[in-house]
Amino acid sequence: MKCLILAAGYATRLYPLTENFPKPLLKVRDKSILDWLIDDIDRSGEVDEYIVISNHKFVHHFQDWASSHTQKITVVDDGTSTNETRLGAVRDIQFAIDKFNLISDLLVIAGDNLLDFSLTDFIDYAEKKQTSCIMRYYEPSEQKLRKCGVVEIDESDRIISMEEKPENPRSHWCCPPFYFYKANDVPLVAKGIESGCGVDAPGSFIAWLSKQTSVHAMEMPGKRYDIGDLESYEAVQKTYKGINGD
Repeated sequence: MKCLILAAGYATRLYPLTENFPKPLLKVRDKSILDWLIDDIDRSGEVDEYIVISNHKFVHHFQDWASSHTQKITVVDDGTSTNETRLGAVRDIQFAIDKFNLISDLLVIAGDNLLDFSLTDFIDYAEKKQTSCIMRYYEPSEQKLRKCGVVEIDESDRIISMEEKPENPRSHWCCPPFYFYKANDVPLVAKGIESGCGVDAPGSFIAWLSKQTSVHAMEMPGKRYDIGDLESYEAVQKTYKGINGD
């Protein structure tokens, strides 16, 4: 299995911290955000390569970071240099699929979110379901729901509907940017783009895919920390205790 790490954003809301430095490499406690994620995923023993999708502006930072690791980490430059010319997450995923001819199961994650539980639970869940999968958590705030992907599910966790940034959310299940693509669904990313699915938010492809085939949504067993601005970054530095309290 390959792990695609979406790291081509510009994190403009974190300026000046991220004006010349990528958000996924910011330190929380003694490790970068990306190291927290990779060190955890590595415990599963399922991932044989990590592919970090960067923009041109920050690619050298990721290359320097990758060179100090024992895991197989490939850094790829998507060729964009500004927030205005970014490809969008779904096109970045397709960029990596085309460049490396990816045909296996894929774990696709945003490189700038922290979790306090292990993603190995999510990998196990997807392997049991034998479908593409996402995660979900209960979000009581309708204001916050309007800024994320919102999913409806049936009694078996199968997605009934999913919508990115809905004006009128149909449920309180919010979807963080962590995805498992079954190998037979990987070629459908290109088809989704051609069919007009949104490309900026990575969940837009899943919203489209769930109308084509079965996709399941695991309830998160812990908390996600979304570092969106300077205030939330300062807060997570004070409160984050690691994965399962590590």
